[in-house]
Amino acid sequence: MFEKLYKWTISLAESRHATWALAGVAFAESSFFPLPPDLILLPMAVAQPKKAWLYAAVCTVASVLGGAVGYAIGSLLFDTIGQWIIHVYGYASKIDVLRAFYAQWGWAFILVKGLTPIPYKLVTIVSGLLNYNFALFMLLSLITRGARFFILAAALNRFGDFFRHALEKHFGTFVIGLLAIVVLGFYLAAKMA
Repeated sequence: MFEKLYKWTISLAESRHATWALAGVAFAESSFFPLPPDLILLPMAVAQPKKAWLYAAVCTVASVLGGAVGYAIGSLLFDTIGQWIIHVYGYASKIDVLRAFYAQWGWAFILVKGLTPIPYKLVTIVSGLLNYNFALFMLLSLITRGARFFILAAALNRFGDFFRHALEKHFGTFVIGLLAIVVLGFYLAAKMA
């Protein structure tokens, strides 16, 4: 089963539409989609390690633009969509604590959580909800999301063959591990706020 999934993932990563799919997932993940763009970025960069930098740039730009949508959800649509998303991720009862923390440490919150498996959409929506300085939010998002994706791209560019062989042998473990990281991220998001 995992062998077929691996072959399908690699063929998708090598398709001419892969870059657009990567941009779409990175954009959506920053505002509402639950799965990280790493699910597509990793196989794409493994399939074509020389394009890892391009893929990291696509992820960064799309993620930051998606972050602006998340910010708008928090700022303009909190009473409807934003509140629902915050409730789904377990932050509804912690908004007042978060507001006090954000007043002093918002910049650190954005930078740190943008690098972790904690869902970035929470950062974007909360930033909009708390009316964090939009220009600073965008700059910090560019830094943290760029760092995350370019660190991964550097590793994949440098060790692409190693990762390709490892994925071919242990793709099932990789998928389960990545899903575990996503679940851990949601768990940490609920516990840390």
